[in-house]
Amino acid sequence: MRMAALRIAAACSLLLIWSSFSGVEGIGVNYGMIANNLPSPDKVIALYRARNITDVRLFHPDTTVLAALRGSGLGVVLGTLNEDLARLASDASFAASWVQSYVQPFAGAVRFRYVTAGNEVIPGALAAYLLPAMRNLESALRAAGLGGVAVTTAVSTSVLGSSYPPSRGAFSEAALPTVEPIASFLASRSTPLLVNVYPYFAYSADPSTVPLGYALLQSAASGGAAVADGEVAYTNMFDAIVDAVHAALERTTGAQGLEVVVSETGWPSGGGGAGASVENAAAYVNNVVRHVGSGRGTPRRPGKALEAFIFAMFNENQKPDGVERHFGLFEPDMTEVYHVDFTPASSS
Repeated sequence: MRMAALRIAAACSLLLIWSSFSGVEGIGVNYGMIANNLPSPDKVIALYRARNITDVRLFHPDTTVLAALRGSGLGVVLGTLNEDLARLASDASFAASWVQSYVQPFAGAVRFRYVTAGNEVIPGALAAYLLPAMRNLESALRAAGLGGVAVTTAVSTSVLGSSYPPSRGAFSEAALPTVEPIASFLASRSTPLLVNVYPYFAYSADPSTVPLGYALLQSAASGGAAVADGEVAYTNMFDAIVDAVHAALERTTGAQGLEVVVSETGWPSGGGGAGASVENAAAYVNNVVRHVGSGRGTPRRPGKALEAFIFAMFNENQKPDGVERHFGLFEPDMTEVYHVDFTPASSS
């Protein structure tokens, strides 16, 4: 998660089942670990299962966590460290070693869905390494007999130069030279682009202008239209941001038909920021779970089910002071910060 997301937002599995639990279709939770007081990975994975959370996103490879995921049935999105991108891009043997260390030993018992090369590095100094790193990782996975694990990357909405109204969504001049070939690479493989979506930062940047209900998806629940975009009505900012990305991709050469997965979204329960409260966090996350779980899609792609990952499983005490430490669904002692219902009935 990067604060750069507010600048744009303000303008506006393998189907193998190893276990008997079930959760809301299309909803996962990020497992952030920037803390020194978290429970052991085996307890964390047991908590995922107990709460009917079906998918987990890991920001970096951790063999202890991967071992705890064996036989869990959870779908896994596994990330590389940003600082490894340059070597992954330039050294195919390093990419092969990465796969041999973090994917191959666990692949028989862990349901890997995607490997993500980096997180939120476009635009920026590391962006040029992304596509070569993705190609090397893909080649390494195929050489290991793991071609069914797709390679992608996760971007923030700072890749957008225009996002309002959603139909005018377009990538920025700084981001487009990197995004365009990556989007073409992903589209040719029917692999989605991962996007981190945070209406919270739009609201907190300008709470006097951005309606709180629109940011919290509360207007969607009440059926009230908040923003008109031609013949389309947007009742929540989450859909508006996702559709701005859809529109930008539709304008990008070679990216037609490319799908989007929301790889992070959440709302802080504290930390002093505008609107950061337990009540608002509970409202936002439960509304996202219901909305995504309904399969209704977005106004630009109605009926096209969307997938989203909530940020994050725990409050992380080594994040920067302020709201960054308060995005967790749980405290490190595994007590709820607020309740989220991940059972399928909750999304009806």
